[in-house]
Amino acid sequence: MYKTEKYAFNPEEYKEELLQIFKEIQNSKNWNEDIFRIIQAKHPKDKSKMFSKNDLIKGLRYFTKLNLINNPNQILQRIRMKPVRTLSGVTPVTVLTKPWACPGKCIYCPNEPNMPKSYIESEPGAQRALFLDFDPYMQTAKRIQSLQHIGHNTEKIELIVLGGSWSVYPENYKRWFIKRCFEAMNNPNEEEPNLSETKTSWEELEQEHKKNETAKHKCVGLSLETRPDLITKEEVVKLRRYGATKIQLGVQSLDDEILTKNLRGHTADTTKKAFELLRLAGFKIHAHWMVNLYGATPETEIEDFQKLWTPNYCPDELKIYPTSVIANTRLAELYNTGEYIPYSTQKLIEIVGQLKTLVPPFCRITRVIRDIPSQEIIAGSRVSNLRQDVKKYLDEKGLKCNCIRCREIKQQEVFENDLKLETIQYETTVSKEYFFSFVTPENRIAGFLRLSVPFENLQENHFIEELRRSAIIREIHVYGSVVGIGKEEVGKAQHFGLGKKLIEKAEEICRENVVKNLAVISAIGTRDYYRKWNFIQKRNSLYMHKTL
Repeated sequence: MYKTEKYAFNPEEYKEELLQIFKEIQNSKNWNEDIFRIIQAKHPKDKSKMFSKNDLIKGLRYFTKLNLINNPNQILQRIRMKPVRTLSGVTPVTVLTKPWACPGKCIYCPNEPNMPKSYIESEPGAQRALFLDFDPYMQTAKRIQSLQHIGHNTEKIELIVLGGSWSVYPENYKRWFIKRCFEAMNNPNEEEPNLSETKTSWEELEQEHKKNETAKHKCVGLSLETRPDLITKEEVVKLRRYGATKIQLGVQSLDDEILTKNLRGHTADTTKKAFELLRLAGFKIHAHWMVNLYGATPETEIEDFQKLWTPNYCPDELKIYPTSVIANTRLAELYNTGEYIPYSTQKLIEIVGQLKTLVPPFCRITRVIRDIPSQEIIAGSRVSNLRQDVKKYLDEKGLKCNCIRCREIKQQEVFENDLKLETIQYETTVSKEYFFSFVTPENRIAGFLRLSVPFENLQENHFIEELRRSAIIREIHVYGSVVGIGKEEVGKAQHFGLGKKLIEKAEEICRENVVKNLAVISAIGTRDYYRKWNFIQKRNSLYMHKTL
């Protein structure tokens, strides 16, 4: 049986030292990590060692409840560990499914027996999952607890389920896995046994969904990953029943010759059809793209990548993964015989930099390298800070990336009167797409909404009956550090009512397109938010709806 850890530290025993530390943190000018270390050293714990950040955060919460701290948020922002994790407005929690087979035979893909296909035991997230026997409850609960201990707000959770091809896992396992994750979000501090997989019905999963609507740790997004050739109409409906709002899709390339050489197992047309079904169902589409695949050249990289922004595709988010040569793969054999030669690090930086300049402002690049430990890489780039090197390259060339991540407001204080609403319209093979965003004078993005208006014939004959004759909101996101639901903080974009204004803009566009029904692919934990704006979820429906 696993037990959740209890963090044993009594702030009252160190009241004098902690209050002095908080005072100096608050009064310090030109704050940086070195100043923080000096303050820690001046006021040692038990006269022998420094207070950890966990100690300080627990003490800050304790003395705030006793009304002994003024403006605790300023102190928290200065001592918080890894603040970037929650700067996008939600707190990501990543879990892995158990080892399982995958229909793919990709030549670059590692296949360790104790890992899901394509994952390596030494990867940080994989290590956590393996240590916990891939138990979904424990992975979720422990991640929430550790994020709390280092000062992050965990009221808005984006649950990211990784592990290769979700669609090929047994049906009962998938229902059980998601149910256990929701149980952890609903009760993350309870001691729970390491229960083996049990028979789980859709009704039991939906009961946990219902609890999460009012839980302390609400699931405001659920991401699942799979392959384009596994996307069918039936699969899309199931993905929605689990509560998914985003699908990570292994695209890798849109060149059929390169896909064949790498034994990818599907064509570009397969990917196109998967995009169409997922978009019609309202999902956010998070594409995975690989650079330096076997058969690719610096010249073909750009041409291939440009196809991604034609009406056939247009993903909402993107991971760019440089190809790594891993032991015991077919690609390693090709490398050893000289048939595969990786790019130099400089050439890789140049290519990824050029790709970033081609990404439209409605897409967010979440990663530009996969977190594979360098000792596992036989050949290929071992640079862990590739994103920073690419930015430096772009700066030197006077170029820039306009993706959402590069324009997020992050910790920047914003003022409502400075924001303006911009609209980007583009077409896919199945819809008119609208990307509304509030931006600052410096073109920093504070919030956005994605609206999809299917073409008229697809509205009338939609494969999901409840979406017939409807437009659909595929995403609303307001940026800035996570602010507790229902709480106000000056300068925080999450509480300017931007969400409401974006919804009103979506309704306006629906009327212009003579669409009388507006649906939203609501996450479980955001249902109450949409109810405030008169969206209704009928029994057994997969979406929330509003009649205009």
